[in-house]
Amino acid sequence: MRAVFVQGAEEHPAAFCYQVNGSCPRTVHTLGIQLVIYLACAAGMLIIVLGNLFVAFAVSYFKALHTPTNFLLLSLALADVFLGLLVLPLSTIRSVESCWFFGDFLCRLHTYLDTLFCLTSIFHLCFISIDRHCAICDPLLYPSKFTVRVALRYILAGWGVPAAYTSLFLYTDVVETRLNQWLEEMPCVGSCQLLLNKFWGWLNFPLFFVPCLIMISLYVKIFVVATRQAQQITTLSKSLAGAAKHERKAAKTLGIAVGIYLLCWLPFTIDTMVDSFLHFITPPLVFDIFIWFAYFNSACNPIIYVFSYQWFRKALKLTLSQKVFLPQKRTVDLYQE
Repeated sequence: MRAVFVQGAEEHPAAFCYQVNGSCPRTVHTLGIQLVIYLACAAGMLIIVLGNLFVAFAVSYFKALHTPTNFLLLSLALADVFLGLLVLPLSTIRSVESCWFFGDFLCRLHTYLDTLFCLTSIFHLCFISIDRHCAICDPLLYPSKFTVRVALRYILAGWGVPAAYTSLFLYTDVVETRLNQWLEEMPCVGSCQLLLNKFWGWLNFPLFFVPCLIMISLYVKIFVVATRQAQQITTLSKSLAGAAKHERKAAKTLGIAVGIYLLCWLPFTIDTMVDSFLHFITPPLVFDIFIWFAYFNSACNPIIYVFSYQWFRKALKLTLSQKVFLPQKRTVDLYQE
């Protein structure tokens, strides 16, 4: 992760991060601007943590929501919760103070967790796309093909592969000994600039776009099949028509979530790769905007669910009214119209 600096019309470089040779320059904000940025970031973190915690609680608590798709949503929500709790507080301080004050160990750990949770999110969205493709395009075999056990395997892969990949580059000497010809100059003192090299940018680009291409191709096929089903729905029985309508609505909602994910992460991912060709010339303010725009995606899914999922609104209403603590509410049918 490269160092992030925030600049603006009312700020001016006035100091260095440390009083040593080679220290990073520090941009000092006025107190008012600092408070505004801290409050905005705190509000964003609160939305991310509380919104995704509720998704995790609802799927875990209500038995009607114990489905393969919802277990994937639960795991995705937990990744966003951990991002909000473990990554964003230090990212906020780094952005506002324009320096990293927490040492090399926390820099490496912060970069590891940041990369882990972000890659976990895109893997889960890819697996959810596969789930929706099976549900819409092969509805008769879907209950036997995509079981809870299969979903748990996807969840394990969605966490395990990003964890192994990130560990390889952050906690082994593969970069220093095998890829030293790609490394840039040593960062200044006071930055958190791990893996700032061309290879990292080029490798992360396909890691982002291959799952994205899979998701886009699957949702295009889902859209075609769903349109055909809608035209034939009059020939279906009432129960089959209702099930088909439910699956199409779920696919549409998750397609929106995937689209927003792409919009949020595309600027940062493209900039990371292009910047590696241009010797990292992106202005710090622009890079900071890109990365926080990507972080903002973690707050979007609960908001999407509020407007799209009836079960989410019912679960939220029961929780806010405290009726959720009644024993019979745990088995309530949240899908009933």
